[in-house]
Amino acid sequence: MTKKTPENKDSFVIGITGSIGMGKSTVSKMFEDLGIPVNNADGDVHKAMGPGGPAVEAVGKLLPAALAQDENGQDYIDRKVLAAHVFADLDDLTMLNALEKILHPIVGQLREEFVAEKSAEGHKIVICDIPLLFENGLEKDMDLTLCVSAPADVQKQRVLARPHMTEDKLESVLSRQIPDAEKRKKADIVLDTSLPIDKTREQVQQLVQDILDGKITKEQSRKSGARNGRGRGATYGADS
Repeated sequence: MTKKTPENKDSFVIGITGSIGMGKSTVSKMFEDLGIPVNNADGDVHKAMGPGGPAVEAVGKLLPAALAQDENGQDYIDRKVLAAHVFADLDDLTMLNALEKILHPIVGQLREEFVAEKSAEGHKIVICDIPLLFENGLEKDMDLTLCVSAPADVQKQRVLARPHMTEDKLESVLSRQIPDAEKRKKADIVLDTSLPIDKTREQVQQLVQDILDGKITKEQSRKSGARNGRGRGATYGADS
């Protein structure tokens, strides 16, 4: 079972989420460019299934065909083989559900270790990039939640521009995620990435400064919408 982030941690932990194609990775990179450490859940999944990773044995038992060895004789999971089996039938999520049952606790542990390490190093802010933040109830472990969003037509255009992506695959992914409108309502802050990229970067910089200046604190009530200041689900900095 994933441990809850300790309440007495020093760093201000921001959980970033957003549906596929919303620009979450771009926003996370903007935080990194400001010197803020970012833990990436997808990156931890790759690490967990890489050579000697903590999920290799269990995933290998789940799908032996995906088990491989590197040049040093270390076992790892071939993600292409795994994906081919997991998504062979977009209507059957049995394999995906079993895989997530293995990976989520491991990825959660890696995230906790990352936050603890960066807090000990003295970082004032730490980012946790978690695609299924609300789906897995992880918002309770964050000091603030941020939803990266864009209009549906922009999202669709971005996703279908990716290699090997189809409308059926997009619909399958979206069916497993909380709708964007609901994520916006759940989040403390929303960033609209359909704006010019410089505007999005300004929003990120302003958010960081507001936290460092004490304008946004851990103690503010999520229910009050005080962190957002414009009502829950409104875009951060939209009236500036």
